[in-house]
Amino acid sequence: MRPKIDEWKHVFKLDPERELSDDALERICLSGTDAILVGGSSGVTFDNTVELLARIRRYEVPCVLELSDREAVVPGFDMSLLPVVLNARDADWIVGQHHKAIKEYGAVLDWNELLTEGYVILNPDSTAARVTEADTDLDAKDIAAYARMADRMFRMPIFYVEYSGTFGDMALVRKARDVLTQARLFYGGGIDGPDKARQAAEAAHTIVVGNVIYRDLEAALATVKVKQ
Repeated sequence: MRPKIDEWKHVFKLDPERELSDDALERICLSGTDAILVGGSSGVTFDNTVELLARIRRYEVPCVLELSDREAVVPGFDMSLLPVVLNARDADWIVGQHHKAIKEYGAVLDWNELLTEGYVILNPDSTAARVTEADTDLDAKDIAAYARMADRMFRMPIFYVEYSGTFGDMALVRKARDVLTQARLFYGGGIDGPDKARQAAEAAHTIVVGNVIYRDLEAALATVKVKQ
């Protein structure tokens, strides 16, 4: 059964390239988070993705793959999310990579288990912004316009505001959420403890917690409290 993303409030994001002990992974998977999202901006391979999936599968938490690299298309996840970077200057990250992946795997993909994400990347210093050549010099009207594009023009089920490594402008995130009619707003970036998790949860539908897992596990686990 496909996970119900419209019920998610909190998601942990794990990077297959980064090391995580079995004990830490167990605590994350049993934390009460709504799902585990597997993906990264670089260094994601078939082998390290398969390895991480096998470790997560010891637990019952929903496990979702973010398809950031077609070399890491791995079966066995509950669902796959396909990012479309709406503010990328490099069109390869809007349609190019997607065309190549579908050309190779389109005949075998389970389209009922694949959802698109309309991404807007806003931290110019992040790896994701550099890789996609994202236009990060955007104001609230720009973000709202991208939100409407994802929501109404392309009917994407997820609009993802990504600050990747820094905590963003929650007023801007809230304005983007307010224009959505059917898409769910995911927010990721700079959530390093329960206080910022709470602020982000008040602005977005779903918060994604990633980098802090590898710096301060206790702080990361404390972010799950926003669900209560």
